[in-house]
Parts: sequence; structure tokens; C-alpha cells
Amino acid sequence: MPHRHHRPGGTGRHRKPAAPARRRRLTAACAGAVVAGALVAGGAVATGTFGDDRAGPRPPDSPVAVGAFLGSGSDGVRRIAELREWLGGADLRVGHTYLPGDTWERIESDPHFLRPWAEWRRADPDRLFVLNVPMQARNEAGVPDHEVRELLAQGARGRFDHHFRTLARHLVSAGVPDTVIVLGWEMNGTTYTHRCAPDPQAWKAYWRRIVTAMRSVDGQRFRFDFAPSRGKDAIGWTECYPGDDVVDIIGMDSYDQPPGETFDDQVNQPYGLRHQVDFAAARGKQISYPEWGLFRRGDNAEYMRRMLDWIDERKPLYHTISDYCPHGVWRCEENPKSSAVFRARMTPGASRPGRDRPEFCVDLGDWLGGWFGDRRLCVTFSWARRP
Repeated sequence: MPHRHHRPGGTGRHRKPAAPARRRRLTAACAGAVVAGALVAGGAVATGTFGDDRAGPRPPDSPVAVGAFLGSGSDGVRRIAELREWLGGADLRVGHTYLPGDTWERIESDPHFLRPWAEWRRADPDRLFVLNVPMQARNEAGVPDHEVRELLAQGARGRFDHHFRTLARHLVSAGVPDTVIVLGWEMNGTTYTHRCAPDPQAWKAYWRRIVTAMRSVDGQRFRFDFAPSRGKDAIGWTECYPGDDVVDIIGMDSYDQPPGETFDDQVNQPYGLRHQVDFAAARGKQISYPEWGLFRRGDNAEYMRRMLDWIDERKPLYHTISDYCPHGVWRCEENPKSSAVFRARMTPGASRPGRDRPEFCVDLGDWLGGWFGDRRLCVTFSWARRP
């Protein structure tokens, strides 16, 4: 079960310098004036967004699978229907839970733990079961780096393969052979024993062994989701990437916390949201957001709007908000403004601002694009009568 009240990424120790901010604002004002003049001449009311023509083709226009982490056991399954009712009948197609990481026996799972999730998944062929799987026992026990290095070396040699074959057999027997496996999540951080930084080469070899072991089980159709936390943290997550042949989805856990003061910072920072999208597009992979939500900046409705906009635009395979305090919007009463935004956007029939309006883009070129981090400035607008 995840613990999010003391996330290692929240210190802001990798925050990028802010020195060029004033010059960027001046450049933005000049570019904005040119575009605004063209729009005002046509009597338009415009809202600005930054686009990127380098992120590769967008996935097909199909519905994004939506869910939430609502608890690890059977209570988490029961709450899916309750959240659906709160959202006015929204189609919550993702069930998301975590295997405990304290012992190998629990990482192997058992029929009792899997049964309620498997029954929920099998009730509708369009549903998706997402399971976070630790790569090590004692996963949140504060194991020191030298011991992690030895454990990774053992894993790379195959010492733990049998545990993952057992888990794969349990999943197939439970009737969920198509589970999305979020293996060794947030490996670029410092919290978990399955972290990558102490020995990236051994970590990648170990991941490959786990995937090979689980794929060896008859009847499996697993998809493996490589999901670092946003930003660099202890190591750049690309240094942990184990290879296209053993990764199906490139995910990211992204909470409203440093590094990055604004949502645009979260998008454009090294190893941030844009890096994830570009990295996946270059490899022909789908993206996901297994964990996201509020955090260090409290009830931040602007973050909620921008993250939902990002999801709408980038069309991940799935996303699941972490719905408990301080991150959530349904079970956490600390975030009423963000809760209202989430509920309005997720309720069936809710409008999506800007989605159906015309879009106008200007190529900024190399010089201006260098300041903005994008090659295009895009605005969406609707026509209005002059008084």
C-alpha cells in the first residue's frame, strides 16, 4: 500500500534556476502582442496555450480509461461504485491497487487478496486492472544503498525469479491475465528498496529478468508499465529505462509538488511531463499516470485544471488519481476547490473548455522557441460580437 505523506520528491532539491524568468516574460509579452493584435482585428476572445509539434503523433481519439486509488483491499473495490455515483455515473474503467512489499510471500499475492479485484475486472471486458508490484521485499524499510546494491545484483542473477513466476500464475488463475503491472514504480527516488540509483545497470537487468519470468507463464497477456516519479529525484529516470522489448507503457507519478513552482515548470522541467511524452512517442509507447494528485501546495484548483487539461490533450492509456489526504478530491475534505473542478470535469456531459474551439498557432522559430521551451505559440478562441 502506498504511503504518500512523506514523499522524497517534495524537497525541491533539484529545482532548476529561475534566472531567465524576467526575460521570458518580456519576450512573451512581445509575442503575445503580435498574436493578440491579429485576433482582436477579427473580433475574437482568445485564451492562450503552448503547443509542441515535436511530441510525435497523438494516440487515436479513444476514451481515456479513468480510475482512482481508493484502497488496497476489498474496500477499494467497493468504493469504485461510490465514487462513480458521486461523479454522476462516470465510467470508471480502472481498478488500481498495490501489492504489499513487506515480505516475498505477500508480493507473490494470494487468491484471497486478488479475488475481489478479479471479480470486478471480469464483470466488464472494457475494464482495466492496474497492479503495482514491488521488486523487493522490505520495500519501505529504509534499506541502505550498499544493501540495495547487493539485492539488485542478486536479482540480476535470477535469485528472485521464482517469486514473480508465482505471482504471474496467481494472476492468470484468478482470471486477470491482462493485468497492467506497474513494476518497481518511482525507481528514480530514494524511498523504496527497489530503487535504481545504487546500481542502474543491475536494476535494468533485474527488471528484464522479472518481465521474462512473468511472460513465461502460460496464458499471460500482461502489460508492463515503467512509471518513475516526475523530475530527476535521485537519478534521471531515463538511466533506469530497461529497454523497449520489456516495457509496454511509459507512465509517470506526478503530484503537485517541487521541483517546479508552476504547472508549466512541471511540464518543462528536466525529466518532467513533456520529457515523458516525447520519450514515449519516440518509442511508439502509450503513456499513463498511475499516481497523481494534490500535495505540497494544498487545495490548488489551478493544478487540478491544468493536469486534467494535460490528460485530455495527451490521451494516456489510463490515469488514476490518488484519492486520500492530502492528494485526493473525494475522500479528502481538505481540498474543496480542487474537488469541485475534478467533479465538474469528470461528470458525464461536462464541458471541456477550449476543446471544440478553433486553434491558431504561430511558429516561434529557434530564437523565441528557446525562451518558451516550445516551437509554437497556440491560442484557442471563440467569436464574439462587439458591443
